[in-house]
Amino acid sequence: MARWDRGRTTTIPGWFWESVETPVTEHSVEVHECEVAFRQWDTGATCAGGVLMLHGLYAHSRWWDFIAPQISDGSRVVAMDLTGMGDSDHRYEYTSATYVDEILAVADAANLDSSTILVGHSFGGRMATKTVAARPERFGGLVLVDSGVHDPKEPERNLADSSPRAGRPKLYPSREIAESRFRLFPAQPNTNDYLLRYIAKHSVILVETDAYTWKFDSDLPIALKDVEASPKDYECLQLPVSIIYGEKSESYTRATNDYTISLIPEPLRTASIADARHHVFLDQPDRFV
Repeated sequence: MARWDRGRTTTIPGWFWESVETPVTEHSVEVHECEVAFRQWDTGATCAGGVLMLHGLYAHSRWWDFIAPQISDGSRVVAMDLTGMGDSDHRYEYTSATYVDEILAVADAANLDSSTILVGHSFGGRMATKTVAARPERFGGLVLVDSGVHDPKEPERNLADSSPRAGRPKLYPSREIAESRFRLFPAQPNTNDYLLRYIAKHSVILVETDAYTWKFDSDLPIALKDVEASPKDYECLQLPVSIIYGEKSESYTRATNDYTISLIPEPLRTASIADARHHVFLDQPDRFV
């Protein structure tokens, strides 16, 4: 992609450009009459195992563009767009069962074997957990990124003020204006503006002549059904699990971490990333990798 910092003093690190300019192929697979898009990094891959990465709610696979190439290390890395988000088709209704089918279909289409590690951020972690709970033999490990089960003893957190509303999509007269309105959900401070700018550039789509909007389905807030985290999914996990979370995350609290850990029977590793909030790999991409 064009380097927007070319010709001027920049604080954008070289590893970022090297990552997002790494060759990647784009694919799709049909699942329940909808096309599910995924991106695949496999230059130099020497085995059929690898990593399958799932984005958070309202996000998309391009959030992983600056992470995926750094963890390939001779393995295939795949990042997918769950339907209703990114470049995948939209549905009238989105259920966890459908998302599980999409994840399994992408794993098969990308020729990922049973040693593959499933990585999910936030909402993607929930869907990843439901997938390995349903098909424990299909994957070799699970990595949850700021994703777990809310402790029922802890007061509910109200994130509604910063969440998108269902209804007609917001339209913007130019791509530049749309990109400037990009915000994280849940809202948080972020010092790596170049990462937000990159993600924003890939979050917008032209829908009418001179009208731009976000890629996610504007009806997603009311079309999601049965996608809540279930303690039962975590209690039946039968593969190695790792949890990476932001030390300052307001979504994944200490109580959430303790409760989630108490549910998981398998060998478990946890890592708290200092000076990171919910969007861990945006706050501290070097420490995340």
